[in-house]
Amino acid sequence: MFDAVVVGAGPNGLTAAVELARRGLSVAVFEAQGTVGGGARTEELTLPGFRHDPCSAAHPLGINSPAFRAMPLDRYGLEWLHADLPMAHPFPDGSAAVLSRSVAETAASFGPRDAGAYRRLVEPFLPRWDTLAHDFMSLPLTALPRDPVTLARFGLVGLPPSTWLMRRFRDEKAKALFAGLVAHVIAPLGGLATGAVGLVFALAAHARGWPVARGGSQSISDALAAYLKDLGGEIHTDYEVKRLDDLPPARAYVFDTSPTALARIAGFGGYYDNYRYGASVFKVDYALDGPAPWRAQEARRAGTVQIGPTRGDIATALTAASRQGRAPDVPFLIAVQPSVADPSRAPEGKHVFWVYGHVPNGWTGDLTEAIERQLERFAPGFGDRVLARATAGPPQLAVRNANYVGGDIACGAASGLQLMLRPKLSLFPYSTPHPAVFICSSATPPGPGVHGMSGHNAAKAVWRRLRQQP
Repeated sequence: MFDAVVVGAGPNGLTAAVELARRGLSVAVFEAQGTVGGGARTEELTLPGFRHDPCSAAHPLGINSPAFRAMPLDRYGLEWLHADLPMAHPFPDGSAAVLSRSVAETAASFGPRDAGAYRRLVEPFLPRWDTLAHDFMSLPLTALPRDPVTLARFGLVGLPPSTWLMRRFRDEKAKALFAGLVAHVIAPLGGLATGAVGLVFALAAHARGWPVARGGSQSISDALAAYLKDLGGEIHTDYEVKRLDDLPPARAYVFDTSPTALARIAGFGGYYDNYRYGASVFKVDYALDGPAPWRAQEARRAGTVQIGPTRGDIATALTAASRQGRAPDVPFLIAVQPSVADPSRAPEGKHVFWVYGHVPNGWTGDLTEAIERQLERFAPGFGDRVLARATAGPPQLAVRNANYVGGDIACGAASGLQLMLRPKLSLFPYSTPHPAVFICSSATPPGPGVHGMSGHNAAKAVWRRLRQQP
């Protein structure tokens, strides 16, 4: 009998397994796909030698994760690589706002009317960032806050909608960049706690950047898997779990799956019927015959590029995909340029490029033309650099990763109370109706992203339960 069996070898499942194995427990992981990784994989999607990330690519939460930072993942090959700028937000006139490691550089890109407001927003939190990140990513409280005063101050700023926070700014550049940050979790700009989302992404950039993993996101998953094996854990791939009886006996079962899949496997009936899945994305991976020809020089130096351009454009696109059930006419795009920081991702002189726009959950259309039309506005001649492309809409994303129900890469709508209290309105989000069954996926706090903290927090809940057993 194992102490714990983990279902799903995404970053959260692997992190939960590592945390339990570090405490001396016997652990086995079962993964339906042929390789570990979940949303952190790397594959040759277009041409030989071009290594693409099918989902996550840039990792502001990964490098800042308290869970990852407590592990010796560098010994297992994980290396973070940085572009000159974490992120750029270009405008049609060739200018850009930037999110730099430097607060001063970031503030200056907003212009003189908003530079001071931005500095006053972020600078009080930066000296306490590591403690704040630990406390924030451990909510609901899995441990007493290390700095409750700073956490409370952060809550006062971040709990209101991001539209309130943006009132601090007078000009479009700061408002647009901040709106783009909120859109990374596909949350409507006026939702509860969306101010915290944008602020966390900004602070993460100033603290440690928005890097890529050398060789691709698969390196994160492979490092976690290698560490787990050294701790004595087992990993079984190509093993689909359809019911609890498919698993070996264990004192605890931990699911890095969607609530829907967990309910089906564990026989929980309609326990998660009120859990909502959100909008999806339409993603295109490109093999390019050179760097993207951005009009804004700042975008050529950035690892991630947001293409709105304005706050209103971003809000309109999000509303169309998440509330109106249609693809936006002009999509808001998030692009990542991994080979700007890691040339090994493509043959010499070539580049990989990753972009998506938001679409409704389960949408079956093709957004390629709208995406490329938007790219050409800000990078004229982009199409001339394309050697090959690979597209993936909601159906394809859901096939690649069963946690992406309807193509929802956040494993649940990040809006309203569900942004913070997921998958149920409960102070014990990792527990389920069965005392030996737990959930640790992105459907639990702190939510989407490659950071492992959902797995870390769930492992604490499992550890406490097992300690109570004779």
